[in-house]
Amino acid sequence: MHTSLRAAALLFAAPLFIAAQNSAPQPLPIVDTIPAARDVPYPGTIRLDVDVTDVGRGIFKVREIIPVANAGRMTLLLPEWLPGHHDPDGLPSKVAGLEFYANGQRIPWIRDPVESFGYTIDVPAGVQSVEARFQFLSPTQPNQGRIMVTPNIVNLQWEHVSLYPAGYYTRQIPIVATLTVPQGWQAGTALRPTATEGNRITYGQVSYETLQDSPVMAGRYFRRDNLGHNVSLVTVAEDAKELVAPADVIAKHAKMVDQTIKTFGAKHFDHYDFLNAISDQLGGIGLEHHRSTEISTDPGYFTDYKGHFFDRNVFPHEFVHSWDGKFRRPADLFTPDFRMPMRNSLLWVYEGQTQFWGTVIEARSGMSSKQEVLDNLAITAANLDNLPGRTWRPLQDTVNDPIIQGRLPEPWGSYQRSEEYYTEGMLIWIEADAIIRRGTNNRRGIDDFARAFFGVRDGDWGVLPYTREDVIATFQSIYPYDWAGFFRERVDQPTQRAPLNGFTLSGYELRFTEEPTDIFKQRDKLREADSFAYSLGFSVAKEGRIGAVVWDSLAFKQGLRTGDQILAVGDRSYSADWLKDAITKGKSGTPIRMIVKRGDAVRTVELQYRGGLRYPRLVKTGAGKGPLDILLEPK
Repeated sequence: MHTSLRAAALLFAAPLFIAAQNSAPQPLPIVDTIPAARDVPYPGTIRLDVDVTDVGRGIFKVREIIPVANAGRMTLLLPEWLPGHHDPDGLPSKVAGLEFYANGQRIPWIRDPVESFGYTIDVPAGVQSVEARFQFLSPTQPNQGRIMVTPNIVNLQWEHVSLYPAGYYTRQIPIVATLTVPQGWQAGTALRPTATEGNRITYGQVSYETLQDSPVMAGRYFRRDNLGHNVSLVTVAEDAKELVAPADVIAKHAKMVDQTIKTFGAKHFDHYDFLNAISDQLGGIGLEHHRSTEISTDPGYFTDYKGHFFDRNVFPHEFVHSWDGKFRRPADLFTPDFRMPMRNSLLWVYEGQTQFWGTVIEARSGMSSKQEVLDNLAITAANLDNLPGRTWRPLQDTVNDPIIQGRLPEPWGSYQRSEEYYTEGMLIWIEADAIIRRGTNNRRGIDDFARAFFGVRDGDWGVLPYTREDVIATFQSIYPYDWAGFFRERVDQPTQRAPLNGFTLSGYELRFTEEPTDIFKQRDKLREADSFAYSLGFSVAKEGRIGAVVWDSLAFKQGLRTGDQILAVGDRSYSADWLKDAITKGKSGTPIRMIVKRGDAVRTVELQYRGGLRYPRLVKTGAGKGPLDILLEPK
């Protein structure tokens, strides 16, 4: 009887329980009030005036006059999705003091509630133009962003100091820019001046698209070298002594230009400017543009060229982008304005083949020796083959890394993977070339693809989009093969091993020796770290701090991770030499004993390892010249 009463009570209480659900509202709809870009001329020419003389504080002063056709609502945009960045990379937080004026009267603005890079104003009747005034506050410390200003150098990117009207293709918006630099400074850019008054430079009218694609490198110490083919090498530096360049070093850069144009058989610029900043104060950069590139190199690039191998490749790499990435551009990366998101599906072509050609031309031009290039390829191959993340994550997915990862440090990079579309893409193209050369008895190679795909429409510096199918069809026309399957296996599917077959077909083999190559030593010196990645599975930086730990390596299995500090090896305070000695002794069975600190905790770690020191190199196993040998020869 008691149980029945309880059941009845629960039964009657059920409706009350159901009625007490949580609130379940419906969201407000998102209304996009910003007009879509149209491919029609903008009615008027924007006048932009930028003053970068405040180098002490890194503040750029901006005044921009924007013609208007009608009264009413108008949205002005800061660029957000920028070509070559591969992710949304504008800096709206650095824009300050923004004011708009019409006929001398200040008018209010609001930030668009959906598009945070957009500023909306209400243009009064009878107004023919509005004026925007603001400052761009460039980062003063690296933790605020990339350093763009030093006491002797300014790297100006126009997208940070200009607004453009929504509703138009950026190629349809005309603009005239004026730049004021510090007294006595000079400026390099793909733009060409029409007037100069003291330190005030006015450039010729271009489209807003071209303006964004034409950054400025200005400096107190300035040098310009003619590299031929209407190409210039502009160099700024922190010290005048850095501009003393041996003639043979400049000649190597000139030959690089010549070899690139010979490779592609056409060029896609009317003139081209390398904008090189020799500085360890300016934020690092290597960014492609159609008629120029922004590059930073370390002090000593000219004066100690031999010791700066890892500064060289950026020059041919970025130059190749004028063909691959700027002229021939993946169709899903071409956008009408800088608001539409870009899609990165073909970065293994855009960046991967550019990395390939940059490396090939580095060797062909003599910027680096063939052996130096081979030694660096060995490092690349070893790193990619020592990447456990490849077993679950295909190369194709890494094209999303700039967007989803933001180029920030990761706890287990070898397992998470990163932007391997650069280097692994390069190895795929090495293999493709070897297949063609082997199949045609060296009558054809990937150079034929380059001329057919990139070397068309000489002088055209517009954009000719392409798809994956276009790439496959062009390869098929050069050498019939299952190229669709070739790319599917290497790009779309996880793989156990790196694509090393290009080396095998060329008569080379990746091997490990106990002595590092000179290039490996230079790499460790540049990184200020010692790599034991191919033996114990980690690298060690300053003060014994462990850098990256390879997933599932010996170090990983002993619980080591990034940031741990090695205090001692055996009975001695840590040094790289003592650890190397312990690894060598480990070949006879002696455990490698380390004292490791994490936070306040200290523990002893023992590694049983008999493999000895391991450093990668490519060893020639075949007789005569193989495809890779021929590929690296000058044209």
